[in-house]
Amino acid sequence: MTSPKPKSLLREASHQIIAGGSAGLVEICLMHPLDVIKTRGTSDPTSYKSLGDCFRTIFRNEGVFGFYKGILPPIVAETPKRAVKFFCFEQYKKLLGLTPLSPGVALTVAGLGCGLTEAVVVNPFEVVKSQPSTFAQARKIIKSGGFGLNGLNRGLTSTLGRHGIFNMIYFGFYFNVKDSIPASQDPTLEFLRKFTIGLVSGTISSCVNIPWDVAKSRIQGPQPVPGEINTRPASRPCAWYLALYKGLVPKIMRLGPGGAVMLLVYEYVSGWLSRNF
Repeated sequence: MTSPKPKSLLREASHQIIAGGSAGLVEICLMHPLDVIKTRGTSDPTSYKSLGDCFRTIFRNEGVFGFYKGILPPIVAETPKRAVKFFCFEQYKKLLGLTPLSPGVALTVAGLGCGLTEAVVVNPFEVVKSQPSTFAQARKIIKSGGFGLNGLNRGLTSTLGRHGIFNMIYFGFYFNVKDSIPASQDPTLEFLRKFTIGLVSGTISSCVNIPWDVAKSRIQGPQPVPGEINTRPASRPCAWYLALYKGLVPKIMRLGPGGAVMLLVYEYVSGWLSRNF
């Protein structure tokens, strides 16, 4: 077995970006059907008895290709975002490796750092995406609120929380647990070991960060009263608390296995690139 070739900074960065972009692309292609089911099932609940009924209806009326409607925009948007995510994580991990932090803490902090960086990069796009008539709304938002926290970067704090918390747990849990459980010499068992850890990592991350996700959607989404943020406070504390976890099950269905797919594809593509280029 050949050892990985020494990397220059440019080669290292290109490997991380290509592997991260590949991880995002594969994850979208595999998980998009769940997105379609989740979106239709939650946006029009009166038309379907359950998510299972939604799946059967789409398959019966539209066939297999019905599950891949609208896949191009996510590919165009998410592939570069995943490339940025993994590239930033690797760079923060490398930088923190020079500090006195323990490896486990360094991995967790690197995940937090990459999530915060990702949030700053994607927040303007999230604000525009949450509005109808994207380009017209972008011009309107910039004209009325500029590029600051009342304009194109509205909801930045909640986006920082969403991406920072998710990636801190996502990367920190995965790599710390993976390193603590002995690897298997059997390729199939090793794949299952990594997939299971990635699945748990994505699931826990989704459970912890969903309040920030809900807050972000409400702050950045269309507002019923112009200039007034739609927080929709509940009259009872219990109802208010439960509202923060609205959509948790569909999110876990999407990001649990999706998170595992991304980590595995990234590791395998990154390893292949290191050995061959």
